[in-house]
Amino acid sequence: MIRRFAAAALSLSALLALTGCGADSAADTAGSQDQVTLTIGDQAKTLQTIFAASDALKGAEYKVKWAEFEGAAPLYQAVQAGAADTSYSADLPALQALSGGVKFKNVAALKNDGKHTGIIVSKDSDVKSVKDLKGKKVVVSSAKGSIAEYLLANVLQQNGLSYSDVTVQYLLPTDAQAAFSSGKIEVWATFGVYQAVGLQQGGRLLVDGADGRISGYGFIGASEKALASPAKKAALGDFLERLGTALDWTSTHQDAYATAIEQRNGADPAIAKTLASAAYSKVLPITSEVNGTVQDVADLMHGIGVLDPNVDVTKSADASVLK
Repeated sequence: MIRRFAAAALSLSALLALTGCGADSAADTAGSQDQVTLTIGDQAKTLQTIFAASDALKGAEYKVKWAEFEGAAPLYQAVQAGAADTSYSADLPALQALSGGVKFKNVAALKNDGKHTGIIVSKDSDVKSVKDLKGKKVVVSSAKGSIAEYLLANVLQQNGLSYSDVTVQYLLPTDAQAAFSSGKIEVWATFGVYQAVGLQQGGRLLVDGADGRISGYGFIGASEKALASPAKKAALGDFLERLGTALDWTSTHQDAYATAIEQRNGADPAIAKTLASAAYSKVLPITSEVNGTVQDVADLMHGIGVLDPNVDVTKSADASVLK
């Protein structure tokens, strides 16, 4: 049973109805009925777009189905329920899911510069610096334990404030986006496309996750059930290699990648270009350096009561899938 975690997410049945989880994607690899099928968890069509644009799944000897969600919390609920074989998120959502009892292992690390996560304020806000957040309500996307929440906690600490100096409200990204655009939210800690849209709608960036304000690490995780299947584990290893190839492609073909985001996600050209430049750029094996950096994230969030119980990051990883 997922503790706390399920309460933050939509019901699984509603999610499956909304997202078509498990339905065949146009990017599915063709093959016979006895092929291995990997159900890949995704957020906001990110991985699907990368693979469709780069064609990096061509020739794979297994079938891919996509499980699509708008945030990490419902994605991890799907992993727990067996509706997705893999997860895809920043470091803190993975830690929160592990703390909440979801049965999976981190199998590969992702890396970017942190600029995709930020705290934005409305154009009329009197907040000019992090210190001005004292006494403010901050909306965090999506559920408790998102990467946006770590950014908030870390920059508060860096500026001599405590987490209790702000009032936090959790909203799923699409709900927060609608509220921000209508002027109902003054301070919003968010990420990715939602950050880009908020800024396009007149929001002002207060601070982002660059320069070590977030770790920059994300994770691909795999359910313990999927890892117990030798065939699925082998397919997953190949998928991760192909993901590395696909991310290399996005780094060297940013204009083409931006066009793919525009076409597949309905983003306007400016937002698509922003997202293309902020994408994860590398797939890395799980190393002691990765685990140590992310353990620092876990320890900070545990210290303010957001991550409870704490997570042993090293024990929560399987380094055998991607060498």
